[in-house]
Amino acid sequence: MVTELAFATFWDAFHEHPKNAPDDLAAYMAAAFSREQIDAELADERNIFLIAEIGGEPAGYARLIVGAIEEGITAERPIELNRLYSHQRFLGQGVGQTLMDACFERGRNLGCDVMWLGVWEYNPRAQRFYEKNGFRVVGSHVFLLGSDPQTDLLMQTEL
Repeated sequence: MVTELAFATFWDAFHEHPKNAPDDLAAYMAAAFSREQIDAELADERNIFLIAEIGGEPAGYARLIVGAIEEGITAERPIELNRLYSHQRFLGQGVGQTLMDACFERGRNLGCDVMWLGVWEYNPRAQRFYEKNGFRVVGSHVFLLGSDPQTDLLMQTEL
């Protein structure tokens, strides 16, 4: 279920954006959301997956990585919000905020001091959502979408 949910929600979010070449998107998705890759992530004890449901149907998910850190992030006990996606048909129904609240709760319960994430520079809707939840920009990094080096803003918030 996680493999299909991850693939579908990423596709929902990015396949129509004019900055994403179809070949680069397909190459990234084939690697990042293969059954083998998702199985490896699920088997890694540092990863935490949270699934949101509406009416018994998976509506979105989040992936946290305990202890992950990158240059520019100031934390002693970090947790990365590596993914937070919902199906487009559930946008505006609180799926993202419910997942965000659950991520904050999980991070605090684990004793983490900072949650951080990377968000695409051309995703202003997500940037506003994260800002509304207390995140601030602290840097940037390169996110490779297929062969396309894209810029992600690094954002963090204290827990």
